[in-house]
Order: sequence, then structure tokens, then C-alpha cells
Amino acid sequence: MTLPATVGHKRIALAAVAGAHGIKGEVRLKLFADSLASLRAHDRLYVGGEIRAVSDLRDAGKTAIARLDGVNDRTAAEALRGQLVEVDRAALPPLEEGEYYHADLVGLPCVDASSAPVGTVAGIENFGAGDLLEILFPDGKRSLIPFRDPIAVLGEDRVIIDREFLA
Repeated sequence: MTLPATVGHKRIALAAVAGAHGIKGEVRLKLFADSLASLRAHDRLYVGGEIRAVSDLRDAGKTAIARLDGVNDRTAAEALRGQLVEVDRAALPPLEEGEYYHADLVGLPCVDASSAPVGTVAGIENFGAGDLLEILFPDGKRSLIPFRDPIAVLGEDRVIIDREFLA
């Protein structure tokens, strides 16, 4: 797969701030990855669009607890609730064949088997049974379809969709 030129400029969300932890400015993080390793690999993260250094990161069961530079009290930590914790796409390890980051798919054009335009990938959802592509049609309507062969197949710079599965 050849990724669009903008891929290196994208950010990938690794977690979200779930709220404050304690009174000294620590934050609880909801992880989007399987472990803390994905966060620990980066000294600096984007939190709410601002670069922040991570001075401490520890496991807290289903969440993680982090201390971010510049966040020194509960009020500052609580103000970050709901903010994404991201890294530059270029800072992530290369992917194996057939692997992808959701952010790499968003914005890709969708075509049918005859290369006729269908729409664009507006988002990706996963409710436990596999990834679903949210397709945005030119008229503004949207449809969710399973992201698996032969329903939706990742091409060089687009997604090829079987129109039979569009609602």
C-alpha cells in the first residue's frame, strides 16, 4: 500500500485523558493500545494539540496514570479531560504487510470494482467484531461497512468497495 503524502504529518491517538488522578496534577489515561509500551516509547506526546513531556507513566489496571510537564494541580489535570494523547505518525514503527493505522485510512477515496467514485472514508469504528469503515457519500449521507475482503479492500491509495454492502 502506498500511503498519501500527508501520512507523515498526521497524528495517531494512543490514549485519551479520562480525568484527574489525585490533587498533584496527574491524569488518568484511557489507552487505545494493548499496553503502556506504545506510550513509553515516546518522550513527548501531543495532549490536546500541545506538546507535553511525560515525566512519569504507570499502569493502573484498566487505565494508566501519567504526570505531564506543565500540569501541576488537579484543576489543570481536569481541564485536559477528553483530550487525545497523540504522537506524530512518522514517529511510529513501520507496519507489516496488511497492517494499518486508522488515521492512514481516514480521507482515502472509495471506489467500486470499476473504479467509479463512491465516497471517502470518514472514520473507522470497532465494536468488537472487527473494523467498520464509515463511508461519506458526496450527498452527505454516511454508511458503515465491514472492512474485510471482499466487502472493502485496501488498494494502493484508495479503498475498493462492493456496492452491494452499502446502505
